Amino acid sequence: MTRLTYDGSADVIVVGAGPAGSATSYHLAQSGLDVLLLEKTAFPREKVCGDGLTPRGVKQVLAMGIEPKESDGWIRNRGLRILGGGLTLELPWPQLASFPDYGLVRTREDFDEILVRQAEKAGVRLHERTNVTGPITNPSGRIVGVTARVVDEAGHKGEVQRFRAPLVVAADGNSTRLALSMGLPKRDDRPMGVAVRTYYTSPRTNDDWLESWLELWQTDDDGTRSLLPGYGWIFGVGDGTVNVGLGILNSSGAFGTVDYRDLLRRWLDETPPQWQFREEFRTQPVRGAALPMGFNRTPHYTRGLLLVGDAGGMVNPFNGEGIPYAMESGTMAAETIVQALGRTTAQGREQALAGYPLALKQAYGGYYTLGRQFVKLIGHPEVMGFATRHGLSRPTLMAFTLKLLANLTDPRGGDASDRIINALTKVVPAA
Repeated sequence: MTRLTYDGSADVIVVGAGPAGSATSYHLAQSGLDVLLLEKTAFPREKVCGDGLTPRGVKQVLAMGIEPKESDGWIRNRGLRILGGGLTLELPWPQLASFPDYGLVRTREDFDEILVRQAEKAGVRLHERTNVTGPITNPSGRIVGVTARVVDEAGHKGEVQRFRAPLVVAADGNSTRLALSMGLPKRDDRPMGVAVRTYYTSPRTNDDWLESWLELWQTDDDGTRSLLPGYGWIFGVGDGTVNVGLGILNSSGAFGTVDYRDLLRRWLDETPPQWQFREEFRTQPVRGAALPMGFNRTPHYTRGLLLVGDAGGMVNPFNGEGIPYAMESGTMAAETIVQALGRTTAQGREQALAGYPLALKQAYGGYYTLGRQFVKLIGHPEVMGFATRHGLSRPTLMAFTLKLLANLTDPRGGDASDRIINALTKVVPAA
Protein backbone atom coordinates (compact mmCIF):
# COMPACT_ATOMS: atom_id res chain seq x y z
CA MET A 1 0.00 0.00 0.00
CA THR A 2 1.05 3.64 -0.38
CA ARG A 3 2.42 4.92 2.89
CA LEU A 4 1.66 8.35 4.24
CA THR A 5 4.66 10.62 3.81
CA TYR A 6 5.66 11.68 7.30
CA ASP A 7 8.78 13.07 8.92
CA GLY A 8 9.03 10.33 11.51
CA SER A 9 10.54 7.03 12.54
CA ALA A 10 7.56 4.75 11.79
CA ASP A 11 4.12 4.65 10.25
CA VAL A 12 2.65 3.65 13.63
CA ILE A 13 4.00 3.48 17.17
CA VAL A 14 2.45 0.90 19.52
CA VAL A 15 3.16 1.35 23.23
CA GLY A 16 3.03 -1.90 25.21
CA ALA A 17 3.72 -5.43 23.96
CA GLY A 18 1.05 -7.40 25.77
CA PRO A 19 -1.63 -9.28 23.80
CA ALA A 20 -3.28 -6.02 22.67
CA GLY A 21 -0.05 -4.43 21.46
CA SER A 22 1.28 -7.57 19.80
CA ALA A 23 -2.00 -8.24 17.97
CA THR A 24 -2.24 -4.62 16.81
CA SER A 25 1.38 -4.62 15.62
CA TYR A 26 1.11 -7.98 13.90
CA HIS A 27 -1.94 -7.05 11.84
CA LEU A 28 -0.48 -3.64 10.96
CA ALA A 29 2.76 -5.23 9.76
CA GLN A 30 0.84 -7.85 7.80
CA SER A 31 -0.68 -4.94 5.88
CA GLY A 32 2.75 -3.60 4.99
CA LEU A 33 3.08 -0.78 7.51
CA ASP A 34 6.28 0.08 9.35
CA VAL A 35 5.48 -0.55 13.03
CA LEU A 36 7.53 0.35 16.09
CA LEU A 37 6.53 -1.60 19.22
CA LEU A 38 7.86 -0.20 22.51
CA GLU A 39 7.87 -2.40 25.63
CA LYS A 40 9.10 -1.21 29.03
CA THR A 41 10.18 -4.69 30.19
CA ALA A 42 12.09 -7.53 28.53
CA PHE A 43 10.78 -10.91 27.47
CA PRO A 44 10.06 -13.35 28.91
CA ARG A 45 8.09 -11.48 31.54
CA GLU A 46 5.20 -12.35 33.81
CA LYS A 47 1.71 -10.88 34.07
CA VAL A 48 -1.00 -11.52 36.64
CA CYS A 49 -3.63 -13.62 34.87
CA GLY A 50 -5.52 -16.87 35.10
CA ASP A 51 -3.60 -18.12 32.05
CA GLY A 52 -6.82 -19.54 30.59
CA LEU A 53 -8.28 -18.78 27.18
CA THR A 54 -11.88 -19.40 26.16
CA PRO A 55 -12.62 -20.22 22.49
CA ARG A 56 -12.92 -16.48 21.88
CA GLY A 57 -9.25 -16.08 22.77
CA VAL A 58 -8.25 -19.17 20.80
CA LYS A 59 -9.73 -17.61 17.68
CA GLN A 60 -7.42 -14.62 18.03
CA VAL A 61 -4.37 -16.83 18.52
CA LEU A 62 -5.21 -18.63 15.29
CA ALA A 63 -5.76 -15.29 13.54
CA MET A 64 -2.13 -14.42 14.26
CA GLY A 65 -0.98 -17.53 12.43
CA ILE A 66 -0.04 -19.40 15.61
CA GLU A 67 -0.78 -23.11 15.75
CA PRO A 68 -1.39 -24.07 19.40
CA LYS A 69 0.05 -27.58 19.36
CA GLU A 70 -0.04 -29.57 22.56
CA SER A 71 3.46 -30.80 21.71
CA ASP A 72 4.59 -27.16 21.98
CA GLY A 73 3.20 -26.73 25.48
CA TRP A 74 -0.35 -25.55 24.79
CA ILE A 75 -2.90 -27.20 27.09
CA ARG A 76 -6.36 -27.69 25.59
CA ASN A 77 -9.52 -27.72 27.65
CA ARG A 78 -13.00 -28.96 26.82
CA GLY A 79 -15.11 -26.46 28.74
CA LEU A 80 -15.95 -24.99 32.12
CA ARG A 81 -16.51 -26.90 35.34
CA ILE A 82 -18.62 -24.86 37.77
CA LEU A 83 -18.91 -25.51 41.51
CA GLY A 84 -21.41 -23.85 43.83
CA GLY A 85 -24.36 -24.56 46.10
CA GLY A 86 -23.02 -28.05 46.76
CA LEU A 87 -23.24 -28.92 43.06
CA THR A 88 -20.72 -29.49 40.26
CA LEU A 89 -21.59 -29.00 36.61
CA GLU A 90 -19.38 -29.52 33.56
CA LEU A 91 -20.33 -27.38 30.54
CA PRO A 92 -18.54 -28.12 27.25
CA TRP A 93 -17.67 -25.14 25.07
CA PRO A 94 -20.51 -24.62 22.58
CA GLN A 95 -20.34 -25.90 19.03
CA LEU A 96 -20.36 -22.72 16.92
CA ALA A 97 -19.47 -21.64 13.41
CA SER A 98 -17.78 -18.48 14.71
CA PHE A 99 -15.42 -19.94 17.33
CA PRO A 100 -13.39 -23.11 17.94
CA ASP A 101 -14.81 -25.68 20.36
CA TYR A 102 -11.84 -25.75 22.72
CA GLY A 103 -10.02 -23.45 25.10
CA LEU A 104 -6.34 -23.18 25.98
CA VAL A 105 -4.07 -22.69 28.97
CA ARG A 106 -0.64 -21.11 28.62
CA THR A 107 1.25 -19.10 31.23
CA ARG A 108 1.48 -15.40 30.40
CA GLU A 109 5.26 -15.61 30.63
CA ASP A 110 5.13 -17.94 27.60
CA PHE A 111 2.01 -16.59 25.94
CA ASP A 112 3.00 -12.94 25.66
CA GLU A 113 6.42 -13.80 24.27
CA ILE A 114 4.91 -16.15 21.67
CA LEU A 115 2.65 -13.34 20.47
CA VAL A 116 5.37 -10.70 20.34
CA ARG A 117 7.80 -12.99 18.49
CA GLN A 118 5.08 -13.69 15.96
CA ALA A 119 4.68 -9.94 15.51
CA GLU A 120 8.43 -9.64 14.95
CA LYS A 121 8.26 -12.34 12.29
CA ALA A 122 5.67 -10.18 10.51
CA GLY A 123 8.16 -7.30 10.41
CA VAL A 124 7.39 -5.39 13.62
CA ARG A 125 10.40 -3.57 15.12
CA LEU A 126 10.36 -4.36 18.85
CA HIS A 127 12.26 -2.23 21.35
CA GLU A 128 12.41 -3.93 24.75
CA ARG A 129 13.32 -2.14 28.02
CA THR A 130 12.03 1.07 26.46
CA ASN A 131 9.89 2.94 28.97
CA VAL A 132 7.62 5.50 27.30
CA THR A 133 7.55 8.63 29.44
CA GLY A 134 5.06 10.81 27.59
CA PRO A 135 3.54 11.97 24.32
CA ILE A 136 5.01 14.35 21.78
CA THR A 137 2.26 16.67 20.60
CA ASN A 138 2.03 19.35 17.95
CA PRO A 139 0.62 22.87 18.61
CA SER A 140 -2.94 21.64 18.09
CA GLY A 141 -2.53 18.97 20.79
CA ARG A 142 -2.35 16.02 18.42
CA ILE A 143 0.04 13.24 19.35
CA VAL A 144 2.87 12.86 16.83
CA GLY A 145 5.17 10.54 18.75
CA VAL A 146 6.46 9.62 22.20
CA THR A 147 9.43 10.18 24.44
CA ALA A 148 11.07 7.19 26.09
CA ARG A 149 14.06 6.04 28.11
CA VAL A 150 15.91 2.78 27.62
CA VAL A 151 16.49 1.01 30.93
CA ASP A 152 19.28 -1.57 31.08
CA GLU A 153 19.22 -4.84 33.05
CA ALA A 154 20.70 -3.11 36.10
CA GLY A 155 17.91 -0.49 36.07
CA HIS A 156 20.05 2.37 34.80
CA LYS A 157 18.09 4.86 32.69
CA GLY A 158 19.49 6.12 29.42
CA GLU A 159 18.93 9.45 27.74
CA VAL A 160 15.48 10.50 26.59
CA GLN A 161 14.75 9.32 23.06
CA ARG A 162 12.11 10.59 20.67
CA PHE A 163 10.09 8.33 18.39
CA ARG A 164 7.74 9.88 15.86
CA ALA A 165 4.79 8.58 13.90
CA PRO A 166 1.49 10.00 12.60
CA LEU A 167 -0.49 7.59 14.75
CA VAL A 168 0.15 6.10 18.19
CA VAL A 169 -1.61 3.15 19.82
CA ALA A 170 -1.82 2.96 23.63
CA ALA A 171 -1.60 -0.70 24.59
CA ASP A 172 0.07 -0.04 27.95
CA GLY A 173 -2.52 -1.66 30.18
CA ASN A 174 -4.76 -0.44 32.96
CA SER A 175 -2.35 2.24 34.20
CA THR A 176 -1.89 3.60 30.63
CA ARG A 177 0.31 6.56 31.44
CA LEU A 178 0.13 7.56 27.80
CA ALA A 179 -3.66 7.97 27.80
CA LEU A 180 -3.51 9.85 31.10
CA SER A 181 -0.90 12.20 29.64
CA MET A 182 -3.33 12.90 26.81
CA GLY A 183 -6.07 13.85 29.29
CA LEU A 184 -8.02 10.56 29.31
CA PRO A 185 -8.74 9.52 32.93
CA LYS A 186 -10.66 6.38 33.77
CA ARG A 187 -14.41 6.58 34.20
CA ASP A 188 -15.73 5.95 37.71
CA ASP A 189 -19.16 4.93 36.39
CA ARG A 190 -17.73 1.69 34.99
CA PRO A 191 -17.10 -1.52 36.96
CA MET A 192 -13.67 -2.47 38.20
CA GLY A 193 -12.37 -5.79 39.43
CA VAL A 194 -9.29 -7.03 41.17
CA ALA A 195 -7.69 -10.45 40.76
CA VAL A 196 -5.05 -12.28 42.78
CA ARG A 197 -3.36 -15.49 41.80
CA THR A 198 -0.47 -17.83 42.49
CA TYR A 199 0.79 -21.30 41.53
CA TYR A 200 1.03 -24.62 43.36
CA THR A 201 2.55 -27.95 42.47
CA SER A 202 -0.49 -30.20 42.27
CA PRO A 203 -1.70 -33.51 40.84
CA ARG A 204 -4.47 -31.49 39.18
CA THR A 205 -2.01 -30.02 36.68
CA ASN A 206 -3.42 -31.96 33.71
CA ASP A 207 -7.12 -31.20 34.25
CA ASP A 208 -8.74 -30.65 30.84
CA TRP A 209 -11.51 -28.40 32.22
CA LEU A 210 -11.27 -24.81 33.40
CA GLU A 211 -12.73 -24.79 36.90
CA SER A 212 -14.74 -21.95 38.46
CA TRP A 213 -15.90 -21.76 42.09
CA LEU A 214 -18.88 -19.44 42.44
CA GLU A 215 -18.92 -19.13 46.23
CA LEU A 216 -16.39 -16.83 47.87
CA TRP A 217 -17.30 -16.04 51.46
CA GLN A 218 -16.21 -13.14 53.64
CA THR A 219 -16.35 -13.57 57.41
CA ASP A 220 -16.92 -10.34 59.37
CA ASP A 221 -15.60 -9.62 62.87
CA ASP A 222 -18.91 -10.71 64.38
CA GLY A 223 -18.75 -14.06 62.59
CA THR A 224 -21.29 -13.15 59.92
CA ARG A 225 -20.56 -14.72 56.55
CA SER A 226 -21.49 -12.96 53.31
CA LEU A 227 -21.20 -14.08 49.71
CA LEU A 228 -18.91 -11.91 47.57
CA PRO A 229 -19.47 -10.98 43.89
CA GLY A 230 -16.73 -12.88 42.15
CA TYR A 231 -15.33 -16.34 41.66
CA GLY A 232 -12.31 -18.49 42.26
CA TRP A 233 -10.53 -20.44 39.56
CA ILE A 234 -8.35 -23.54 39.25
CA PHE A 235 -6.58 -23.93 35.91
CA GLY A 236 -4.13 -26.79 35.33
CA VAL A 237 -1.01 -25.58 33.56
CA GLY A 238 0.25 -29.03 32.53
CA ASP A 239 3.81 -28.54 33.79
CA GLY A 240 3.23 -29.96 37.26
CA THR A 241 1.63 -26.75 38.56
CA VAL A 242 -1.84 -25.22 38.78
CA ASN A 243 -2.81 -21.55 38.47
CA VAL A 244 -5.18 -20.75 41.34
CA GLY A 245 -6.75 -17.37 41.93
CA LEU A 246 -9.86 -15.32 42.53
CA GLY A 247 -11.50 -12.16 41.23
CA ILE A 248 -13.77 -9.71 43.07
CA LEU A 249 -15.94 -6.91 41.64
CA ASN A 250 -16.33 -3.41 43.02
CA SER A 251 -20.11 -3.81 43.31
CA SER A 252 -19.55 -5.15 46.83
CA GLY A 253 -18.86 -3.07 49.92
CA ALA A 254 -15.95 -5.45 50.56
CA PHE A 255 -14.11 -4.19 47.48
CA GLY A 256 -10.94 -2.43 48.54
CA THR A 257 -11.35 -3.47 52.17
CA VAL A 258 -11.12 -7.26 52.10
CA ASP A 259 -7.67 -8.86 52.35
CA TYR A 260 -7.65 -10.66 49.00
CA ARG A 261 -4.60 -12.75 49.79
CA ASP A 262 -6.15 -13.90 53.06
CA LEU A 263 -9.41 -14.62 51.25
CA LEU A 264 -7.52 -16.77 48.75
CA ARG A 265 -5.74 -18.65 51.54
CA ARG A 266 -8.96 -19.30 53.49
CA TRP A 267 -10.73 -20.57 50.38
CA LEU A 268 -7.88 -22.91 49.51
CA ASP A 269 -7.64 -24.20 53.08
CA GLU A 270 -11.07 -25.73 52.51
CA THR A 271 -10.01 -27.63 49.38
CA PRO A 272 -8.90 -31.29 49.66
CA PRO A 273 -5.35 -31.62 51.07
CA GLN A 274 -4.34 -33.98 48.26
CA TRP A 275 -4.71 -31.10 45.78
CA GLN A 276 -1.75 -29.46 47.59
CA PHE A 277 -3.09 -25.91 47.62
CA ARG A 278 -1.10 -25.20 50.77
CA GLU A 279 1.85 -22.94 51.54
CA GLU A 280 4.49 -25.66 51.35
CA PHE A 281 3.52 -26.37 47.72
CA ARG A 282 3.27 -22.75 46.55
CA THR A 283 5.85 -21.98 43.84
CA GLN A 284 5.34 -18.24 43.29
CA PRO A 285 4.26 -15.17 45.28
CA VAL A 286 0.61 -14.19 45.43
CA ARG A 287 0.24 -11.30 43.00
CA GLY A 288 -2.66 -9.03 42.19
CA ALA A 289 -3.87 -6.82 39.34
CA ALA A 290 -6.76 -4.50 38.51
CA LEU A 291 -9.34 -5.47 35.88
CA PRO A 292 -10.65 -2.39 33.98
CA MET A 293 -14.09 -3.29 32.64
CA GLY A 294 -16.83 -2.17 30.30
CA PHE A 295 -15.09 0.72 28.48
CA ASN A 296 -13.81 2.47 31.61
CA ARG A 297 -11.67 4.87 29.58
CA THR A 298 -13.00 6.80 26.57
CA PRO A 299 -12.86 8.07 23.89
CA HIS A 300 -11.03 5.20 22.26
CA TYR A 301 -9.74 7.51 19.55
CA THR A 302 -8.71 11.12 19.89
CA ARG A 303 -6.07 13.39 18.34
CA GLY A 304 -3.98 10.65 16.75
CA LEU A 305 -4.18 8.22 19.72
CA LEU A 306 -6.05 4.90 19.72
CA LEU A 307 -6.69 2.88 22.90
CA VAL A 308 -6.68 -0.93 22.78
CA GLY A 309 -7.19 -3.62 25.40
CA ASP A 310 -6.94 -2.73 29.08
CA ALA A 311 -5.90 0.83 28.21
CA GLY A 312 -9.45 1.27 26.93
CA GLY A 313 -11.09 -0.71 29.75
CA MET A 314 -12.15 -3.63 27.57
CA VAL A 315 -12.27 -6.45 30.13
CA ASN A 316 -15.56 -8.38 29.96
CA PRO A 317 -17.70 -7.39 33.00
CA PHE A 318 -19.43 -10.77 32.98
CA ASN A 319 -16.38 -12.97 33.53
CA GLY A 320 -13.27 -10.82 33.94
CA GLU A 321 -11.76 -12.07 30.67
CA GLY A 322 -9.45 -9.58 28.98
CA ILE A 323 -7.15 -11.26 26.46
CA PRO A 324 -9.70 -11.87 23.66
CA TYR A 325 -10.95 -8.29 23.81
CA ALA A 326 -7.40 -6.95 23.91
CA MET A 327 -6.54 -8.87 20.76
CA GLU A 328 -9.84 -8.18 19.01
CA SER A 329 -9.62 -4.45 19.69
CA GLY A 330 -6.05 -4.54 18.39
CA THR A 331 -7.28 -6.15 15.20
CA MET A 332 -10.01 -3.53 14.80
CA ALA A 333 -7.54 -0.72 15.49
CA ALA A 334 -5.15 -2.13 12.88
CA GLU A 335 -7.89 -2.38 10.25
CA THR A 336 -8.92 1.22 10.96
CA ILE A 337 -5.34 2.51 10.77
CA VAL A 338 -4.68 0.75 7.47
CA GLN A 339 -7.77 2.36 5.99
CA ALA A 340 -6.89 5.77 7.44
CA LEU A 341 -3.31 5.79 6.17
CA GLY A 342 -4.58 4.84 2.74
CA ARG A 343 -6.57 8.08 2.50
CA THR A 344 -5.10 11.02 0.63
CA THR A 345 -6.42 13.88 2.77
CA ALA A 346 -6.29 14.73 6.46
CA GLN A 347 -10.07 14.96 6.53
CA GLY A 348 -10.40 11.51 5.00
CA ARG A 349 -7.95 10.03 7.50
CA GLU A 350 -9.84 11.48 10.46
CA GLN A 351 -13.11 10.22 9.06
CA ALA A 352 -11.68 6.71 8.89
CA LEU A 353 -10.16 6.90 12.38
CA ALA A 354 -13.48 8.02 13.84
CA GLY A 355 -14.80 4.64 12.76
CA TYR A 356 -12.72 2.82 15.40
CA PRO A 357 -14.76 3.75 18.50
CA LEU A 358 -17.91 3.16 16.47
CA ALA A 359 -16.70 -0.35 15.61
CA LEU A 360 -15.97 -1.03 19.28
CA LYS A 361 -19.38 0.21 20.32
CA GLN A 362 -21.06 -1.94 17.69
CA ALA A 363 -19.08 -5.01 18.75
CA TYR A 364 -19.28 -4.65 22.53
CA GLY A 365 -21.44 -1.68 23.51
CA GLY A 366 -24.74 -3.43 24.16
CA TYR A 367 -23.04 -6.49 25.62
CA TYR A 368 -21.01 -4.38 28.06
CA THR A 369 -24.16 -2.49 29.07
CA LEU A 370 -25.71 -5.84 30.01
CA GLY A 371 -22.50 -6.70 31.82
CA ARG A 372 -22.63 -3.55 33.91
CA GLN A 373 -26.18 -4.41 35.01
CA PHE A 374 -25.02 -7.94 35.80
CA VAL A 375 -22.25 -6.57 38.02
CA LYS A 376 -24.76 -4.46 39.96
CA LEU A 377 -27.08 -7.43 40.46
CA ILE A 378 -24.51 -9.86 41.79
CA GLY A 379 -23.25 -7.16 44.14
CA HIS A 380 -26.25 -8.12 46.30
CA PRO A 381 -25.36 -11.29 48.26
CA GLU A 382 -28.96 -12.49 48.21
CA VAL A 383 -29.05 -12.34 44.41
CA MET A 384 -25.70 -14.10 44.09
CA GLY A 385 -26.78 -16.77 46.57
CA PHE A 386 -30.12 -17.38 44.83
CA ALA A 387 -28.46 -17.67 41.43
CA THR A 388 -25.90 -20.13 42.75
CA ARG A 389 -28.40 -22.31 44.60
CA HIS A 390 -31.03 -22.49 41.87
CA GLY A 391 -29.07 -22.03 38.65
CA LEU A 392 -26.60 -24.91 38.81
CA SER A 393 -29.38 -27.49 39.11
CA ARG A 394 -30.64 -26.49 35.65
CA PRO A 395 -28.09 -27.55 32.99
CA THR A 396 -30.01 -25.96 30.10
CA LEU A 397 -30.08 -22.61 31.89
CA MET A 398 -26.39 -22.92 32.72
CA ALA A 399 -25.49 -23.70 29.10
CA PHE A 400 -27.27 -20.47 28.14
CA THR A 401 -25.44 -18.66 30.94
CA LEU A 402 -22.07 -19.97 29.73
CA LYS A 403 -22.73 -18.53 26.28
CA LEU A 404 -23.77 -15.20 27.78
CA LEU A 405 -20.90 -14.87 30.25
CA ALA A 406 -18.22 -16.00 27.78
CA ASN A 407 -19.75 -14.00 24.88
CA LEU A 408 -19.86 -17.07 22.65
CA THR A 409 -22.66 -16.91 20.09
CA ASP A 410 -23.02 -17.10 16.35
CA PRO A 411 -24.04 -13.65 15.08
CA ARG A 412 -26.17 -15.13 12.30
CA GLY A 413 -28.21 -18.27 12.63
CA GLY A 414 -27.28 -20.31 15.68
CA ASP A 415 -29.73 -21.76 18.14
CA ALA A 416 -32.42 -20.10 20.24
CA SER A 417 -29.99 -19.08 22.97
CA ASP A 418 -27.77 -17.35 20.39
CA ARG A 419 -30.71 -15.42 19.03
CA ILE A 420 -31.87 -14.35 22.50
CA ILE A 421 -28.42 -13.15 23.57
CA ASN A 422 -27.80 -11.35 20.28
CA ALA A 423 -31.19 -9.67 20.49
CA LEU A 424 -30.54 -8.53 24.07
CA THR A 425 -27.23 -6.91 23.13
CA LYS A 426 -28.93 -5.04 20.30
CA VAL A 427 -31.91 -3.63 22.22
CA VAL A 428 -29.99 -2.26 25.22
CA PRO A 429 -28.24 1.10 24.77
CA ALA A 430 -24.58 0.85 23.78
CA ALA A 431 -23.34 3.45 26.26
